[in-house]
Amino acid sequence: MSFWITDLRPVELRERDPDQDFNIIIRQAYKQVLGNAYLLEGERLETAESLLRNGDLTIRGFVRAIGQSELYRSFFFEQCSQYRFIEMNCKHFLGRAPLDQAEISQHVQIYNNLGYEAEIDSYIDSEEYNNAFGENIIPCPRTESNQRTLLNVGFNRTYALYNGYASSDNITNKATLISDLAANKPTPIVFPKRSSGGTPGTNNKRFRIKATKASVGSLNRFSNQTYNVDYAQLNAKIKNLHRTGAKIVSITEI
Repeated sequence: MSFWITDLRPVELRERDPDQDFNIIIRQAYKQVLGNAYLLEGERLETAESLLRNGDLTIRGFVRAIGQSELYRSFFFEQCSQYRFIEMNCKHFLGRAPLDQAEISQHVQIYNNLGYEAEIDSYIDSEEYNNAFGENIIPCPRTESNQRTLLNVGFNRTYALYNGYASSDNITNKATLISDLAANKPTPIVFPKRSSGGTPGTNNKRFRIKATKASVGSLNRFSNQTYNVDYAQLNAKIKNLHRTGAKIVSITEI
């Protein structure tokens, strides 16, 4: 079985090509940056679209306009956890999953210190974005077929974020990779399940977090701690452990 994301070809705005269809280009940009969310006619960014059609805005500029819009903010910031927000930013602007917990932490600091706009710009103005997409290629999934240096774990996590592409990214506010990234675990490939009863969710799952923490008054002794939490509590518990100086050893589903 092949992975559908390896078959996608980047959509590029070609200079001096009078035959290109701007409707297709604009529609694909919305689809990628808004995570396949349904877009009402009145929600379109008419000014940015006009600037793009007139040659006064590049694809990178149009992607930035969507990311900085109130629409994107309402879909992926106001209703989402911070982990989910960063996870979706990596997917929508860089075409991949977050690399590790360190990258998540870096973007948490950018948002906390500099704000929402700086967090969005940090992806679009990055050297990685420039090398992958430049000024006129719409961001798209990056896999081993178009990014030779992508490690297996990166491909698996990217697939996990794009799995079920027909669905919209704004149907859930829960982070997909939070446990794997926090514990530095590989992400397995899981194919979509077919079920007449609807798509199975993760809200009823429970996880066991194992962590170590230095004992009070000792630099060399560590205590082992185990916590069983529901999926809805996982994000908050991980943040709390990090704040108290604990090191997460593993996170497993129970």
